[in-house]
Amino acid sequence: MAVDLLVVGAGFAGSVVAERMAAAGKSVVVMDRREHIAGNAYDEPDSRGILIHRYGPHIFHTNSREVFDYLSAFTAWRPYEHRVLAQVEGQLLPIPINLDTVNRLYGLALDEEGLKDYFERVRDPRPEIRTSEDVIVNTVGWDLYRKFYQGYTRKQWGLDPSELFASVASRVPVRTNRDDRYFTDTYQAMPLDGYTAMFSRMLDNPRITLALGEDFRSVRETVSARHIVYTGPVDEYFDSVFGKLPYRSLTFEHEQLPGVATFQPVGTVNYPNDHAYTRITEFKHLTGQEHPDTSIVREYPQATGDPYYPIPRPENDALYARYRELAEKEKGVSFVGRLAQYRYYNMDQVVGAALSAARGLLEGGL
Repeated sequence: MAVDLLVVGAGFAGSVVAERMAAAGKSVVVMDRREHIAGNAYDEPDSRGILIHRYGPHIFHTNSREVFDYLSAFTAWRPYEHRVLAQVEGQLLPIPINLDTVNRLYGLALDEEGLKDYFERVRDPRPEIRTSEDVIVNTVGWDLYRKFYQGYTRKQWGLDPSELFASVASRVPVRTNRDDRYFTDTYQAMPLDGYTAMFSRMLDNPRITLALGEDFRSVRETVSARHIVYTGPVDEYFDSVFGKLPYRSLTFEHEQLPGVATFQPVGTVNYPNDHAYTRITEFKHLTGQEHPDTSIVREYPQATGDPYYPIPRPENDALYARYRELAEKEKGVSFVGRLAQYRYYNMDQVVGAALSAARGLLEGGL
């Protein structure tokens, strides 16, 4: 079978590139080793008809009008602002840390200026911000660091915050007002019919052929493509010639709760210091679905399994740089996405990278 483009991976990166190239008149094969499209964003009704995210919660948010407008061609939206609470010392407190978090935790009655002064008194100033520990203690001091961040980070990454790049902790802001939204992006919404439905519309083009449940190497033997877009782990593409890149994985414990209309007050509750899991998400908060029962998922980080998160450490970046050099020399192949570029991308960032990659391919004459 001869096509213009072979796309490896049917998640955001692969599907966006495939859609753009097919819309430009190119023939495309999209393959994925899983039996479904949508990658880790895949959602489906459980046995009680509750829409769940099989691979953990995916909350869409972006400041990019281009990304939002692009996806809007394939879905209507349900406005949704994600809120997260952390269980700390028997209380459910807002995270990111804000004015209410501090006042309720310590029994204070600070206003915004008072909280700024409080942080200034308790912070441990760092002359240079290099690690995630530096970010937090430099901002809010050691007690809040230990209560909200250290344990969660150790579970999530298997490493102490002092062993991780500052960029990890910088993803979660600290606020001095009462804003309890997890994200502050301009566009915050969930696909009205779910992610899988959105991906189905994206890939609904006669120029796109799906090959699901297929391995890249076997498909490569039967498909002749002018170009390949690879969205899987970059080290795997090169047979881990320099050794495996470290990734953090997850296991998910889904549970149905018959007769329970609401399990928790917000979409996600974090458990930084209790239990082996990091958080519990209740999907009905995210989707707005009305149902007499509810469904939740607990997340357990682990070192082995499907790769989810590149681990941001200097030695890992150095190893990736060697693979990136190979990737840049690989003719006829583009490496796009979180695993292929070994970056901690959000969903909108993956879409942006994929749109850019598709433009580059078309401008390059594919």
